[in-house]
Amino acid sequence: MNKSGWIVIAVIIVLLASATGYFAGKHGNTLNSTGRTPASGTTTEDRKVLYWKAPMDPNFHSDKPGKSPMGMDLVPVYANDRGAASDVKIDPAVVNNLGVRTVEVQQGSLSHRIEAVGYVGYDENTVTSINTRAEGWVEKLGVKSVGDTVRPGQLLYSLFSPRLATAEREYLTATASGSKTLIRASRQRMRALGFTTIQIERLKHRRKVSDRVARRAEGAGVAINLGISEGAYVKPMTRVMRLADLHTVWILVEIDESDVALLRTGQKAVATFDAFPGQRWSGAVDYIYPDINTATRTAKLRLHFNNPKLRLQPNMYAHISIDAMPQHHVVHIPLQALIRTGHSQRVVVSLGNGRFDICPVEAGFTSGRQVEISKGLRVGERVVISAQFMLDSEANVDATSLRLGSGKAACTAVAAMPGRSKAMSGMRMPVHDMGGGMEGKGSSGQSMSGPMQSGDSEGKQP
Repeated sequence: MNKSGWIVIAVIIVLLASATGYFAGKHGNTLNSTGRTPASGTTTEDRKVLYWKAPMDPNFHSDKPGKSPMGMDLVPVYANDRGAASDVKIDPAVVNNLGVRTVEVQQGSLSHRIEAVGYVGYDENTVTSINTRAEGWVEKLGVKSVGDTVRPGQLLYSLFSPRLATAEREYLTATASGSKTLIRASRQRMRALGFTTIQIERLKHRRKVSDRVARRAEGAGVAINLGISEGAYVKPMTRVMRLADLHTVWILVEIDESDVALLRTGQKAVATFDAFPGQRWSGAVDYIYPDINTATRTAKLRLHFNNPKLRLQPNMYAHISIDAMPQHHVVHIPLQALIRTGHSQRVVVSLGNGRFDICPVEAGFTSGRQVEISKGLRVGERVVISAQFMLDSEANVDATSLRLGSGKAACTAVAAMPGRSKAMSGMRMPVHDMGGGMEGKGSSGQSMSGPMQSGDSEGKQP
């Protein structure tokens, strides 16, 4: 065999060896479905599939295999793919210096607490309009100005009216005749003109006609309107005054239209006032007005409060708190632990020994200083409630790292639920290189033993 034949044989042998090594390496080091080499001691068969995702749309998830909106096969994500490293590592001494405080995630009962402001108003059920039923002149006025206090039985006004005197004479004539029909008719006429039963009986016994008739208050109150002065000529259509009883008051508030469905009449309300620091008044929801303000998108609410010492005055400014529709077995954390941005909600979870994870969560309703966490945390975990913004900034959290956060050991999967969660809806992942795949900045597991230093590392997203 000549020299050129040996060269051809050698080239064939080299090519066969390369192909054999390639296929052996491909099958011996098979990557898992997320692009990572399986951890030692684990196989694809004994790992639990969390969900399926679209290769080109990290926001699309499904609870079963299938096709993505782009027509590509969905890729499974396994429970064992959760990263072991935390977002931030800080020397425990530095944690002390930063004043990092944590609290435990709790589970219990929470109420939808609605906070609002309002103004004290008159209880319109106690408002009385005082009018005359005959024309005449007001000779004496017992209430001189708006705001005057009125006691039961107090003189309101004294009216000189010839028509009233005529009615009295007719009644005396009827009683003298002994005709029950005439007596009944004249009594009805006097009642129609505003005489009380006591005044009619007094006239019957005294049998003395007077051109002047006094009107007295039937209950306590204050004058909220005064339409006349002494000496004024009045007619039946003239409103003399209006009285209101301040032993009960209304507080009118406006709430967001989204909270209307949470309210029911009779629910307890608590009011505080700037005029009485540290004191609380208990009342109840009295009425929910049926219309929505088109300008402010708010609903009007009426609360009823007792005011036995008359300390609450109309137009007084009030802070209102209403506990509506309590819910039980709710996972909750302090409101100050929740970090809200325009596109996400997250918390900083403490792993101990200066290790922290940034975990995406889905927050629910707020009740006072507590907030419901519907997804993203487990009872018993510890969340950071001070210096959390510094830790969050150190971790360089962006939309990509939030998506990856659901795979960390400290985070309950939020993005791993079928479909898009409320907290993650509308979020767009940053794309830096469409040719080489999606890239985003994520956490790098920094280690700190002195002052905090930030840094990022570029890495391919799964």
